[in-house]
Amino acid sequence: MARLLSLAGALSAALLLSACGGSEPAEPAPARAPAAGRMTLAWSTVADIKPVSATLTTRDMGEARARISGVLVSLLVKEGDMVRQGQLIATVRDDRLALVTASYDAQVAAAAADAARAQGDLSRTRTLFNQGIYAQARMDQVEAMAKAANATLAAAKAQRAASAELGAQGAILAPASGRVLTADVPLGSVVMAGQSVARITAGPTVVRIELPEAQAQALKVGDAVQLAAEDLRGVATTGQVTQVYPSVTAGQVVADVTAAGLPGDLVGQRVRVGIRVGQRQALVVPRRYVSTRYGIDYVRLVGKDGAVSETPVQTTAAPTAADVELLSGVRPGDVLVPAGAGQ
Repeated sequence: MARLLSLAGALSAALLLSACGGSEPAEPAPARAPAAGRMTLAWSTVADIKPVSATLTTRDMGEARARISGVLVSLLVKEGDMVRQGQLIATVRDDRLALVTASYDAQVAAAAADAARAQGDLSRTRTLFNQGIYAQARMDQVEAMAKAANATLAAAKAQRAASAELGAQGAILAPASGRVLTADVPLGSVVMAGQSVARITAGPTVVRIELPEAQAQALKVGDAVQLAAEDLRGVATTGQVTQVYPSVTAGQVVADVTAAGLPGDLVGQRVRVGIRVGQRQALVVPRRYVSTRYGIDYVRLVGKDGAVSETPVQTTAAPTAADVELLSGVRPGDVLVPAGAGQ
């Protein structure tokens, strides 16, 4: 009887163990990568883009300068005004020039009187000479005196005209059509000849960049340039190098970039641009192969057994908006599948 009871207990224990073992969950099979969409990483040649800071400006700048010394008696423009070439924008006056011109007026009057007297003497002498009263020597003498008087009158008139023109040069004209950038000389100020009274933009709006001479050797007219759209209110994203200046100043080369719709109301604004300075090797993949979670980028890597695993990578923008450059986390020869494949 005891033997039967022990056999029954052992059988019950075996049944309980088999029931417990059958309830354990099975391990999930690893995800397999589909055959479609696989990409093997390889080096590719891309443009080496250097981010630099540029300035929004115009091709040229015009300086409205005083041509004579004196007092600024009128300033007809202010910052932001649009002017046309030759427009009067300010006036400089020197009261001494008016006095000099008045003295020349008196000299002209005196010379005119002498010339009129000499002309009268010549007329009378010619009449008496024709009657045989005066000799030829007297006639020649009077004619010479008349010519000298007329020459003196012409010289006085020329001096008077020069003095008047010098006074008229107090008018300061706009050297070019454009927008007034600065006009900060207050009325009543004493200005010197050659002093700038206003600064005016001239020519089309450009983005002016400066590069070290070693990097600027690869810069050529016609090269495409990336522009930061947020700096230009979204009106332009790409430009073109239109001029590379031949001079090198302090180790820097200056170039102008033009683009459609550049704003011209904020001259001097800083703009971020990307300049192509050469070529390099990089790992570039389409954006669909990269997924981002919590600020970390991942790619789906296919192992030798076909299993798919995610690995974090470091990325940066590629030359084209549809691609991404992989900086770390993978190497050439790795096989990737698009994000979400094999799940």
